[in-house]
Amino acid sequence: MTGIFDVTSVLLKVSGNAERLFTTAAMWCPAIAALLTKHICKEPINSLLWRWPKPKYLISAFFIPILYSLITYVIIWTVGFGKFYNADFVKGVATSFGISSLSSNWVIPLFVLMTGTFGLFRTAANALGEEIGWRGFLTPELYNKYGFIKTSLTVGIIWAVWHYTVLIFGDYNNGTPFWYGLTCFTVMIISSSFIFTWFTIKSGSLFPGMILHATHNLYIQQIFTPLTKNIATTPWYIDEFGIVLPLITTGFAIYFVARRKALNTTEANSIYEKGQLLTSALQYGG
Repeated sequence: MTGIFDVTSVLLKVSGNAERLFTTAAMWCPAIAALLTKHICKEPINSLLWRWPKPKYLISAFFIPILYSLITYVIIWTVGFGKFYNADFVKGVATSFGISSLSSNWVIPLFVLMTGTFGLFRTAANALGEEIGWRGFLTPELYNKYGFIKTSLTVGIIWAVWHYTVLIFGDYNNGTPFWYGLTCFTVMIISSSFIFTWFTIKSGSLFPGMILHATHNLYIQQIFTPLTKNIATTPWYIDEFGIVLPLITTGFAIYFVARRKALNTTEANSIYEKGQLLTSALQYGG
C-alpha cells in the first residue's frame, strides 16, 4: 500500500506541498493496514493500545529524542564534522518570523522554542499514522510471542525496509552514496526500535511512540540539521544518514535492553494476557 505513494512520488519527482502530501499519505498506510487487518481477522479495534498512558511516559518520550539529538549534534559541532550555526538559515528564519532586527542570540532560541513545541502537533499527526501500525498493532502482536529483544529487532527491520523505496530511488538522503546512507539509516531505525518497544510495552499505549517519533523527526529534520553549517564532509556525519546519530541511538538501545526487566509491569502483563486470550479465542472460534 505504501508503495503506491512512494513509487509514484519517486517517478513524478514531486516536491513542495505535493511531496508533503505524499509523505503524509505514506505515513498513514501502516495505520490503514493495521485497521484493515483487525477488521479482516474480526479482532477488536480497541486492542491497538489506544489507552492514554501516564503523563511521565509522554514527557520522557518527548525529551529522550531531544537528548540523543543534542548529544549527536554537540559531537558534530565540537569535533568539526559540521559547524554551529548556519548563518544563512538563521537569517531566513529571522525574516520569516519578522524579527530581522534581532541578533542570532535571540533568533535561534525563539526558533527552537516555537518550532520545538508547536511544531510537534504537525509532526505528531503524521507520526500517529505509522505508530498505529508499528506500535499499536505489530509490537504487541510480536511481544506476546517473542519478548522484547526479538520484537524490537523484527519491528526495526520492517520499519527500516519500509523506507527503502525513497531511500534508494528518491532523494531521502544526504547526498552520500546510497549504500552508506542506507546503512546508517537502518542502524539508526533498528536501534531506535528498542526505545520505542520499551515505552510501548512499559506504558501499554501507542502514544509514547507517537511522541518519540514526532519529536525525533522534528528536532533532527527541522531544527538541528538546518542549524548546522555544512563543510565538505558533513553529509557523512549528520542527520539520519550520517554515522554519528546511529552510534548514539545504539547506545540508548543498549541502555533499554539493560532495563528490559522493568517491563514486568501491570501494563506489560495486560498486553501479554490479552494477546493470549485473543489467540485462544481465535483458535477455538470464540
